[in-house]
Amino acid sequence: MKIVTKYILKEHFAPLMFSLSALTSLLLLNYVAKRLGELVGKGLPWNVIAEFLLLSVPFTIAMTLPMAILVATLHAFSRMASENEITAFKASGMSLQRLMIPVILSGMVLALGMVIFNDQVLPRANLELTALTNDIARKKPTFALKEQVINEVSPAKLFLRAGRLLTSNRMRDVTIYDITNPQARRTIRADSGMLALTENGSDLKLTLFDGNMTEISVLDQTRLQRLFFHTDVVIVRGIGNTLEHNNPTAGEKGDREMTVCELQARVRLTSTERDSAYAHLRQLDPSRKHPPQNKVPMGSGNAYCAFKAALSRLSFVRTARAAEPQQPVPQRQVPQRQVPPRQVPPQAVPQQAPVPMPLPVATPKIVPPSLNDPGPSSVLAEGVRSQVKQLQMTIDGDQVEIEKKFAIAAACVIFVLLGAPIALRFPRGGVGLTLGVSLGVFALYYVGLIAGEALARGAYMSPFLAMWSANFIFFAVGMVLTVRLGREGTTTRGSETSERFARLREQLSFWRRRTV
Repeated sequence: MKIVTKYILKEHFAPLMFSLSALTSLLLLNYVAKRLGELVGKGLPWNVIAEFLLLSVPFTIAMTLPMAILVATLHAFSRMASENEITAFKASGMSLQRLMIPVILSGMVLALGMVIFNDQVLPRANLELTALTNDIARKKPTFALKEQVINEVSPAKLFLRAGRLLTSNRMRDVTIYDITNPQARRTIRADSGMLALTENGSDLKLTLFDGNMTEISVLDQTRLQRLFFHTDVVIVRGIGNTLEHNNPTAGEKGDREMTVCELQARVRLTSTERDSAYAHLRQLDPSRKHPPQNKVPMGSGNAYCAFKAALSRLSFVRTARAAEPQQPVPQRQVPQRQVPPRQVPPQAVPQQAPVPMPLPVATPKIVPPSLNDPGPSSVLAEGVRSQVKQLQMTIDGDQVEIEKKFAIAAACVIFVLLGAPIALRFPRGGVGLTLGVSLGVFALYYVGLIAGEALARGAYMSPFLAMWSANFIFFAVGMVLTVRLGREGTTTRGSETSERFARLREQLSFWRRRTV
């Protein structure tokens, strides 16, 4: 049996490596082609481009490994069936389900590896890739400037919209949104403008002509300042022709740049904030009927993080026990003469000074907003309602990313259960069967993932059900096909399906002759 197991795994290894490399290369080229405008023409050194490509590989592998497993399973079993090797195994008394066991076990190992890969490697690679993309975007920002689009000149600080680009550095109908100052929002509009680098090449110089500047205070929105100018110069620091690498962990992480336990911790914190905001909303608007908030369901992230915490505690206990010093061997104690303590008169004991009690501090009383004032209360209630909705969207998005990591990893096993029976039922399918079934399954599976993600983020379906629905459907189909293995027909035309079609045609021709 060991020889058969090794032989089956060997038959799958080469197609797996070929399909994985081919699919990864195709998706990677597609991704790089979309980002080609951000790379070409900026004078980037070869090591930066190589780093960009290398950091793009983990995300591509996370998507292509289940696809490669399906292609390898279809090709290997179809080849063995077409060359009558499956017939030889059946003649020796070996069932078809037994032939699938090594592939299923290897799929489980790959699924476990995918879970660790999606949890540890993929978020770090996405974080480094995002930081590198932002660093590249700050180099020669005029090269990537687009018309009728809000371009991010300085990350999260300054945005520019040009109605028309005359040349590489001359613009018409210019609008600048400056949010550098958190206390104010500044908008600059100009008829035309020019972009250039300063003499040191590290700052960007924007020269604007015939426009106005509007500034609104965030604290006092009734305050507005408006200035008109013929010529204005805006200097954006740190934007130039040099590529500067910033610390990728300096900014806030996105949902695709966090591990499973980090996402799970943020889900718990955000759910607490949501419940607090919801309670505040009910106090502000008690007359209105508010829909109850859904409880955060227990998903795959809870079990995974609990398992990791148990392993960490077990490892800590073992390390602590190993680090404990050995108990010394008890030695014989020599009896010593005990001397009674010296009696000290009570008046000789120094009295401690009384500790002064702290004076009570008056706590300022927080006066809640008046519920009888409909104006401010209704406005504040709308703001709190919007906050509750935004927090719920954050919770749903984080849970979608958690379940997606596990669902894609589980597809490594599900595609084995689906691909092997199809290949064995159509032994003469060849390359056409492999390509056709693979493309069909890929399209249905990833369309299901995309649609489920949209439904979950829109609060129409729970994240667990949305991400695992495609897996459940394909798993049920694969299990039915696997159980029915060994019941193939005796015809050499492919399977019992072709036999049924042949019998149906014979019956139709028979009834046609009788009617004639």
